Amino acid sequence: MKELPIVLAVVFVVLLLLEVGLRSRFGFGNPLIYVADAEIGYLLAPNQRTRRFGNRIEINEYSMRGEQISPTRKESTLRVLLLGDSIANGGWWTDRAEILSAMMVSQLKATIAKDEFTEVEVLNASANSWGPRNELAYLKRFGTFGAQVVVLLINTDDLFATAPSSVQVGRDRNYPAKKPMLALQEVFTRYVLPAPNIPELATLNQEPGDRVGFNLAAIGEIQAIAKSNNIKFLLAMTPLLREVGLPGPRDYEIKERQRLTEFTTSKQIVYLDFLPVFNSAESKESLYRDHIHLSYQGNWQVSQAITQSIGQLLELKSSAITDREEKLG
Repeated sequence: MKELPIVLAVVFVVLLLLEVGLRSRFGFGNPLIYVADAEIGYLLAPNQRTRRFGNRIEINEYSMRGEQISPTRKESTLRVLLLGDSIANGGWWTDRAEILSAMMVSQLKATIAKDEFTEVEVLNASANSWGPRNELAYLKRFGTFGAQVVVLLINTDDLFATAPSSVQVGRDRNYPAKKPMLALQEVFTRYVLPAPNIPELATLNQEPGDRVGFNLAAIGEIQAIAKSNNIKFLLAMTPLLREVGLPGPRDYEIKERQRLTEFTTSKQIVYLDFLPVFNSAESKESLYRDHIHLSYQGNWQVSQAITQSIGQLLELKSSAITDREEKLG
């Protein structure tokens, strides 16, 4: 029995070192937490900062991924409001410097004439698994923040997104409502214990009625809000990896994709469909990190096309033209 205190001390030291390592190296014990919301469904809790697997993540006071902002725009600032799901958000797997909104800022700064705007901001209002109805509810709650352009980024699955709900908050391990006491506790809950059963999710996924129609209507409402505030509106959709190349989208997806195209035409919505863009890429797999989320290369292609469209919508003079004028002048 004399060895028992020694054994316990060794176990304690090992667990302590493991706890410190999991926190410092991987960021376990400090996950992003969510808050339930009756209209939006859920939001990333405001004013959070963490580092997961080396990737820096910051959530501001408006539950956006990014640094703190002023609710009003300066006259000299070009401000874009990006609405989206985990593709726009970047999740734990994307560092703050490589999310879509950060790429858009750098690309816009590099292309627009400096005599038009001295600063560029792309506000990233997004959360995992949001659909058009979540994004519409966010816009109704918080407004447009004085943006000159609203960009709604969806993926093919978002056409079939369900109504906003908060049933997963605090129950699904991917939507924690509070911090765990220990990093070891988070690892055990996330990787050892089976995923909890949430019966309400099955009911939610069986939402009756024309789900695609509901989401198209939400997109139309987002456009209407932008139009009423004299804001340009841009809709962009990325495909799932299995849609790129052959055999391409499934029959039901082809049908709803065509419906979306007809809807955007009738509403005169500027629409970027990235399926043809990705189909022309040399290495389609290099654009993705998994079946739906984009890699650095995929983010770059999407952000580049969106920023080009923003320039066209606002009729921005490029910095290249300005440089030539300065040399000639």
